[in-house]
Amino acid sequence: MFSSLTAKVLRIVGKNGLPDGSNILATLGHVNVISRISKNLSTSSPVCVRTLRYLGQPTPQTHPHLVRPGEVTSGIRQEEFHRRRGQLMSAITEHHGNKTRHVVIVASSPVKYMAMDVPYPFRQDPNFLYLTGFKEPNSVLVLESCPGTSPSNHRATLLVPERNPERELWDGPRSGTDGALQLTGVDQTLKIDELGKFLVQFRTQDWTVWFDQFKPVHRHLCDQIKMSLLQPRTLQSNTPTQQVSRFVQQLRLVKSYSEVALMQRAADITAQAFADAMRFSFPGVSEAQLQGKLDYECRMDGADMLAYPPVVAGANRANTLHYISNNQVINSGELVLVDAGCEYHGYVCDITRTWPISGKFTEPQKQLYEAVLSVQKTCLNLCRPEISLDHIYTVMLNLIGQKLKDLGIVRDKDGYELTQTARKYCPHHISHYLGMDVHDTPDMSRSSKLQPGMVVTVEPGIYIREDDHAAPAEFRGIGIRVEDDVLITEGDPRILTHNCPKEVHEIEQLMA
Repeated sequence: MFSSLTAKVLRIVGKNGLPDGSNILATLGHVNVISRISKNLSTSSPVCVRTLRYLGQPTPQTHPHLVRPGEVTSGIRQEEFHRRRGQLMSAITEHHGNKTRHVVIVASSPVKYMAMDVPYPFRQDPNFLYLTGFKEPNSVLVLESCPGTSPSNHRATLLVPERNPERELWDGPRSGTDGALQLTGVDQTLKIDELGKFLVQFRTQDWTVWFDQFKPVHRHLCDQIKMSLLQPRTLQSNTPTQQVSRFVQQLRLVKSYSEVALMQRAADITAQAFADAMRFSFPGVSEAQLQGKLDYECRMDGADMLAYPPVVAGANRANTLHYISNNQVINSGELVLVDAGCEYHGYVCDITRTWPISGKFTEPQKQLYEAVLSVQKTCLNLCRPEISLDHIYTVMLNLIGQKLKDLGIVRDKDGYELTQTARKYCPHHISHYLGMDVHDTPDMSRSSKLQPGMVVTVEPGIYIREDDHAAPAEFRGIGIRVEDDVLITEGDPRILTHNCPKEVHEIEQLMA
């Protein structure tokens, strides 16, 4: 029987023979098709049948349920990637001036292995992905400034692995130079084996090279790049070199409309998974079962994976901030703290909720929970332009100190001493930036003023260890954190994770 694709081609061909080849390409997609000749089942005439060619990542032709026409990755179009590259070149030129021409070199991630011939799931370097949308390993992006034109004007070259049928048999399809060119819309593509030869032209003092040589993402490619820029006789570099990552991270701080849409979807998926996990909870459930429930629900709703190893911490284990063993049973009357989020087409979510495994808070649990929730609501409302995360953190410490006094956990302390005690019971910051990574843009200071388009977390907590004999007995062994993701706007903050239950009555009603 004919496939639906074959039938489509035959409808294009019609009774009058083959049309112009470009019409078929326009119908089925340019580089994503290859030709073969087959016999028409009813005649002996040869008929041209075109079958889809898979690239190294989803495309509109092979994965129309994931990628729409014009997009490089789900939700992000070629034009946006081009604009990002132009914004980077503008930022560099404005910072460094026009005394030299500028060339930016950004490497992809390598494949990493957990054991012999057993790779970890591949995750692309976020800076490389942000500028290209290209998801294959062992690749390099090179951007060259164009003097005498707008600072954003540039020439983009993408060097990618060559197609290799033997390796593709094991590892899956590669895009190759032709596929990468059509997919990404860069100016030219070359084979990665041509990297050294291509970079030789940038050896002179006429160029400033922007390249993260001290924090290499791909050590082998980094060594190749450095050797290519050395003078052959002296093995010294005459080319000024600067770090580029901070400029890319600065761009990544402020999200586009498309990025916000992806992050909102990640938040909605994660929020629903949390609600499902709350309903699923019961005394005697294991932390591993709750982790599995979250992972399952996120993937069933379209997420790629969990964005990081989740914290599923019952009882006193919630007082270990990065507890990820998730191998204990949660008993009746205990709380469980869950810090988890999904990754959706390159963008992540980060939620923390704490709930009673039996479905109802005890009075001490409720008092401490509502204290944390009250602090969080105040801090959420501070997420506005011209306020820094460090300022919100200072507010959090003052609020937590007062809540500790109100609950009788701390006595006879004020001012600086009370603030230091608050640090003891909440030893982490109120927030971090969020985007393509969970702790996104790590080189960006939290003392910087917030701007519309930034996405941050707000996550106060109070942690009272079971061996803390200075605290009242009824509060010992309780660890509580509440975390939401917030989009900074010109006006009120937009809580991306607002669908995730967090009020006491919402949680108890959901679990009833």
